[in-house]
Amino acid sequence: MHSIKLFLTDVDGCLTDGGMYYTAEGEVMKRFCVYDGMGMVCLQQAGIPCGILTSENSAVVKARAEKLKLRFLYRGVGSKVNPDCLTKLQAAQEICAQTGIGLEDVCYVGDDINDVELLRAVGYPCCPPNARPEVKAINGIHVLQTPGGQGAIREITDNILKECGISQSY
Repeated sequence: MHSIKLFLTDVDGCLTDGGMYYTAEGEVMKRFCVYDGMGMVCLQQAGIPCGILTSENSAVVKARAEKLKLRFLYRGVGSKVNPDCLTKLQAAQEICAQTGIGLEDVCYVGDDINDVELLRAVGYPCCPPNARPEVKAINGIHVLQTPGGQGAIREITDNILKECGISQSY
């Protein structure tokens, strides 16, 4: 693994198990793994900015990003339902332009067809084992061992920190 300077991830299927839970009032709920959140917090403390790129425009995702104090949150990007929105690659390019970081120094975790373009463009593409076959077939992709929503993000954040020689102990 080469030097990672920016960490980005999708939500559904990566930070969550891909399920959406609806209340009787129609509100969406998502289950997040606290280990994944701590992994992203540790990356940020090590100076590696983190962000979320999701096609959903969910208040739940906004609340999670705020709780983790993530530097970047792009909601409603890469939507196959709304082709007029930014693609996830365009969103990542905006972030890279803001930070002066090249796509070759980005780790992105994605799991579905709207992630393929960005996964092919970054230096360190990853996906959970529950990813779509089209994603797992991407040349050079790192297929994680841990399923989305169950610590997949923590698996890769721990690996990044280890490669950087950064201890996670307090």
